[in-house]
Amino acid sequence: MKLEAKLEPDSALVHAVHASPNFEERRNGWPPSMVILHYTGMTSAEGAIDWLANPESGVSCHYVVDEAGIITQMVAEHARAWHAGASRWYGECDVNSMSIGIEIQNPGHERGYPDFPPPQMHAVAALCRDISSRNRIVPQRFLGHSDIAPGRKIDPGEKFDWAYLARGGVGHWVTPSLDLSAPCSGDEAAMLAEALELLRAYGYGIDNPGREDWPKVLIRSFQMHFRPARADGLIDAGTLDTLRRLVDALPEPVIA
Repeated sequence: MKLEAKLEPDSALVHAVHASPNFEERRNGWPPSMVILHYTGMTSAEGAIDWLANPESGVSCHYVVDEAGIITQMVAEHARAWHAGASRWYGECDVNSMSIGIEIQNPGHERGYPDFPPPQMHAVAALCRDISSRNRIVPQRFLGHSDIAPGRKIDPGEKFDWAYLARGGVGHWVTPSLDLSAPCSGDEAAMLAEALELLRAYGYGIDNPGREDWPKVLIRSFQMHFRPARADGLIDAGTLDTLRRLVDALPEPVIA
């Protein structure tokens, strides 16, 4: 594919450029310190790229990766793309100004939610490594849209292979516990309280926006990323064990 001239690619891995007008300067002079992974939720990468480049859409991203691993850049890395929306991490609400957004072609949960094919996962991993090498992004700040916007977003979802990325040197990861046993009734409240504090320590925004199912929403968001074997939002021994070990494995000091 031929590169267009108006937007110079930041990465040698880019196959094509399709510039989006939906961007602005990063606020507060922040350089990118996070990478947020999304799925497009659309039936084709071409349709997603067209929408992300439409001035009326109000959305954009830095990169799109299609099923074959073709990488299209849409916004320069130094600019603030509009991919995160209402979100929070370590108390910071302007995630767009802190992050680089990668849209991964997948029709999503509402359209069958197929697996992410190996060529696509290989391209995502390579792109993440390349972004990290140039921007010095630490492993624990490679996150999913569902991590920064629990309850509002569920992408890239439980089928996305974070373990594969970790084997390739991308992201923060511990081997998830497969203990799916439910807590005893007398322990559930204590387990949930501990889980919420651990989620806060990891960076999740745990303050309840007024939803009765908020604890379940938060637990499911964590599970989809870090313990996807059963992402049902219910606290269980394996989820809590995985969360404990993940927080214990954070470097010191935590980079916020």
